[in-house]
Amino acid sequence: MKQAAFRLERSQVIPRPVSEVFAFFSQAENLQALTPAFLHFQFVTPLPIRLEPGALIEYRLRLCGVPIGWVTRIETFEPGRSFSDIQLSGPYSYWHHRHEFSAVPEGTLMRDVVDYDLPLGPLGRIAHALFVRRALRQIFDYRRRKIEEIFGAS
Repeated sequence: MKQAAFRLERSQVIPRPVSEVFAFFSQAENLQALTPAFLHFQFVTPLPIRLEPGALIEYRLRLCGVPIGWVTRIETFEPGRSFSDIQLSGPYSYWHHRHEFSAVPEGTLMRDVVDYDLPLGPLGRIAHALFVRRALRQIFDYRRRKIEEIFGAS
């Protein structure tokens, strides 16, 4: 795996069994419910999408009014444990997102690890410092709140 310039890590305890939580996250269409409206997220790939290694998923979104196409490939898929996706084309020069699920006494510990990089060298690093890091945090904060609404707070 490439050494990325940036990493975002998030963990959340969900008060439901791993089997239920993993089933929800392995249905790609649920991603839309976890994405803030300001991104105008839409699937291009017809639904439903079977998550398995090699599956390609194409989306469209808008950021500050600018349309962005994004294609990811499911890299790994371990039922009940984890899956990962990588960006093939989109706004990042590199994107690898690993989703991990494990049983804990309170239910399920879900962990996200996103390694990413931006294009344009120094300009990309400036963009990261000015708004990309904050935007990613806002997206994952929104996701946390939506997961609590769907499954209950831990």
